[in-house]
Parts: sequence; structure tokens; C-alpha cells
Amino acid sequence: MRGKFQAQNLIERTILMRIAVSLIFCITIVMSGCAGNKSNRDIDYESEYEKGKIALAKKKYVRAQDHFNRVVIAASHTELGDDAMYYLGESYFLSKNEYLLAIAEYDRLIRRMPFSTFVEKARYRICESYVIMSPKYFRDQTYSEKAIEKLQEFIDDYPNSDKREKAQEDMLILRRKLSNKAYESGILYMKMEEYMAAMLAFKQVTDLYYDTDHIELAHMKIIACHIKRDEFEQAKTYYDTNYKHIEKIKMDDLVDAWFEQKRVFDRIELE
Repeated sequence: MRGKFQAQNLIERTILMRIAVSLIFCITIVMSGCAGNKSNRDIDYESEYEKGKIALAKKKYVRAQDHFNRVVIAASHTELGDDAMYYLGESYFLSKNEYLLAIAEYDRLIRRMPFSTFVEKARYRICESYVIMSPKYFRDQTYSEKAIEKLQEFIDDYPNSDKREKAQEDMLILRRKLSNKAYESGILYMKMEEYMAAMLAFKQVTDLYYDTDHIELAHMKIIACHIKRDEFEQAKTYYDTNYKHIEKIKMDDLVDAWFEQKRVFDRIELE
């Protein structure tokens, strides 16, 4: 597990280094434009932009980044500005494994040019980037949570978007992942006989991820935790309140038996 976290940290450090290199490149371009033989005003930005589009189409992403960077640095105030910012983000997004750089460029476009026709596309690309970076359920879920946040904002702001349905599907997949993480954490705490911590994990499932697959089992596990803690009155109250969830998965007879015998056991013992 420690190796996985170290690998993730290494990837993030590499991305940060690439961002730093990109900033140094930008500064170098500006300085060379001031001190070199050819000033920024002498550069044909339309030509640079078209060269960037051609390189992007040919999947020459680093070359495309160079061309778009030149336009963004000194011509962002022109009609090409938002186009170049968007496609600079695209050159990072499509190159794979540079999603944080892509997010940074899309976000810069959104903040600087909120009325650009590329804003909706840029915002959805940010959603896609976080979705792609969302890891397996047993790892840190910061990117998953960020993806859900961005997807919800996109759906709220663009209710008629043709990406709405896909955004909703991605949100449900991510919510199921977070639900699975919380549920499995609860199971682990139960194995460790940390029943209060287990209940908090299962409560997270029932309160936050009520539309996911683990909802009924999470309610059942909360009852089990109360019984394990000899809190029979709390267990019975919770059972009465959430009976429909236990009945839905046909486990009500088993839970009834738990109360009769004042202990938690598997269905195989009941049969």
C-alpha cells in the first residue's frame, strides 16, 4: 500500500515539475521576444495558431503546446486568445497523463474569458479529467470527490447540454465507488471489533450514498453493530425505523433471529 502512495506522490511531483518547466518556457519566450531579433509583435500568431492545430491533429502534442503557448503568452487579448487557451488545454488532455496541466489551462480560460464560446467545453473537459484521474475505491478519493463536485456544477449550469446524460452516469459511477469505499471500511472496522467506527462508516453510506447498491446492507450492518455493542434497545429502534430496507433484501427473518438470540450470526446458522 505504501508503494502505491509513493508512486502516486511521484506522479504528482512529476506533474508539478512539468508545470514549472512550462512556466520557465513561457518566461523564456517572453524574454527572448524582448531581447531577440524577432519581437512578439513580429510573430505571425495566426500562423502559430494554425501550426498548433495541425500538430494537434497529427497527435504531436508537445509541438502543439509550443505553438499554442506562443499565442497565449502574447496574443491572449486578440480573437485567437480563447481559442489558443482551449486548444492548449486540449494538447495536454489528449496527450494522456497530463490532466492536471489540462485542468490548469481550461480553468485559466474560464476565469479570464467567462463569455468565450469554449467555456462549456472547457468545463466539461475539467469534469472528464477528474473522472479519468479517479482511482480504485481503496485509494484516496480526492479526485473522485472533485469530479462529483464539478459534474454537479456542470449539470446545474448547463441543464440542456448534450453531455448532461453522460455527466449523470459518471456521477453515479463515482458515487458507487465512494459508497463501496465507505462500506468496505465499515466491514474492516467490524473485523477489528471497532463497532462505533464501523457504524460511522455505514452511516456515511446511508446518509450520503442512499442511491447506491450498498444502502440496504449498510442499514443491516448498523443494526449488527448495535447488537455487538449490547445496545439492543438502539438496535430495535433502528430496525423498526428502517425495516423496509431489511425486508427489501429479504433479511428480516435473520435480523429477527438476532434479537431472539441476542447475537449476530450468518444466515447459514439460521438454516
